[in-house]
Amino acid sequence: MVASTHWLASAAGMAVLEDGGNAFDAAVAAGFVLQVAEPHLNGPGGQVPAIFAPAGGGPRVLCGQGGAPAAATIDHFDDLGLKLIPGSGLLSATVPGAWDAWLLLLRDYGTKSLREVLGYAISYAWNGIPVLDRIASTIDAVSDLFATHWPTSAQLWLPGGDAPTAGSLHSNRVLARTWQRLLGEAETVSGREEQIDAARRAWSQGFVAEAVDMFSRTAFRDDSGRDHAGFLTGEDLASWEASYEDAVVADFGEWSLVKCGAWTQGPTLVQQLRILEELDLSYVDGKPTARTIHLATEAAKLAFADREAWYGDSGDVPIDRLLSREYAAHRRALIGDEAGDRLRPGGEGARLPEMIERTRGTTAGSGAIGEPTVEPQGRTRGDTVHVDVVDAAGNIVSATPSGGWLQSSPTIPELGFCLDSRAQMFWLEDGLPNSLAPGKRPRITLSPSMALRDGEPTLAFGTPGGDQQDQWQLCFWLAHVGAGLNLQEAIDAPAWHTTAFPSSFYPRSWTPKELVVESRVGAETRADLTDRGHDVVDAGPWALGRLSAVSRDPNGGILRGAANPRGMQGYAVGR
Repeated sequence: MVASTHWLASAAGMAVLEDGGNAFDAAVAAGFVLQVAEPHLNGPGGQVPAIFAPAGGGPRVLCGQGGAPAAATIDHFDDLGLKLIPGSGLLSATVPGAWDAWLLLLRDYGTKSLREVLGYAISYAWNGIPVLDRIASTIDAVSDLFATHWPTSAQLWLPGGDAPTAGSLHSNRVLARTWQRLLGEAETVSGREEQIDAARRAWSQGFVAEAVDMFSRTAFRDDSGRDHAGFLTGEDLASWEASYEDAVVADFGEWSLVKCGAWTQGPTLVQQLRILEELDLSYVDGKPTARTIHLATEAAKLAFADREAWYGDSGDVPIDRLLSREYAAHRRALIGDEAGDRLRPGGEGARLPEMIERTRGTTAGSGAIGEPTVEPQGRTRGDTVHVDVVDAAGNIVSATPSGGWLQSSPTIPELGFCLDSRAQMFWLEDGLPNSLAPGKRPRITLSPSMALRDGEPTLAFGTPGGDQQDQWQLCFWLAHVGAGLNLQEAIDAPAWHTTAFPSSFYPRSWTPKELVVESRVGAETRADLTDRGHDVVDAGPWALGRLSAVSRDPNGGILRGAANPRGMQGYAVGR
């Protein structure tokens, strides 16, 4: 069973399963196809965190998020006169992590060769993919930037000077040749695992690293309105490798929720559920009540305030305390009948970034588009992708690839892709868990999920959506685990989110009492929420979330899948 944000990726993953591959082979194949099919949402220069469990084993985390370059320091940005890291251009690049992470997973848990899983993506890159409406509109939005400041991007994405039209085919043969060259260098050695490792070296120590190094020395326009060269070097790529980590596992009765660590925002989902654990929440006819939305929103404000104060790639994050029931009880007591309007992190020594007060209510300028998330009204300026796979043997994967969006950084002409912009998530203030430092991972929004039932890996799910990921996944959990809706019903149920905490993306805006809801919650529910003090924004009937999910019944062997109907793009398939 494969479910993802694009039908071509799901189909490729299913083809691998039908050809005798396992869930890990299928996830890798789907992940590479997503880089071609949704280039405005992820790319080869991006990253991928994943949670996976091999049949008969427990969950593990795959870290495919690279660190900050060695030259990227707070003092260096201060010398440039910058108080925030721009959301676009070259200054915000971290070490590209997706290639090494996907190949590490394939080597250690897959069964197929690199050529077998990469061939689908190479074919689509060479022959073309159908251009989605969102791809066309994204390119059109940045066409002036491309034409004026990013000529290498214009060459790839503005053929003949115009953005490709929705429904047309668009190929990226430079990227196809890059992958073919990596395969060629891999196949100079014998053995499946040896070839995969050779392809990893060809990326991090070979021609890819050399091209990245040279390109990063050129200055390009970014969100600051000025031209800057980047910090990333070939040595940065050579000194980093993807890795495995222990997962965060939190029990909720017969269910256990599995998340990545506090170098992601993943634990906020646990914190929200811990706060809500003792509260009466309900759905009526498949829709959340106003009280349920209100309580969930207030829990989100508290959890994400803690994210800003405590989360980061730091060894001293008090994760056990933050996820404890005792701490949740103290936080729960702060929820009242009215919408809160302040950031209230908990715990002694909690410290919020000073920049937060300066970014309240700010809006992005008209420069390069570095933000991959959803605007308050539900309109997207980009996003992320997601894929879930489970096979008959019980192997299961949840992955949320992102970064390297075509609109966030200029294209490297020799490679056919661009770098990521995740470093914008660091704070340029000393002493915070998420302060910029060389080699450090930014505290990312990417947040795949898994759940155990009676200790058995049972459910994989996730969604694109930047800061909204662990709010929309909360909606899914409350509907599926809490209200008993099936996978598809839970994804289809009306969703909501708040923007009452700083965005992780430049320029780090937030609106303290805003609550965005799908209109299908009903006029009476929206009015009730307004009466409770929320600034309610109607996003329309089908606007929020791009969830997908797969599950397995350990006893009966039944596999299930579901995908998001919003946008008519997500797809779940199995047999």
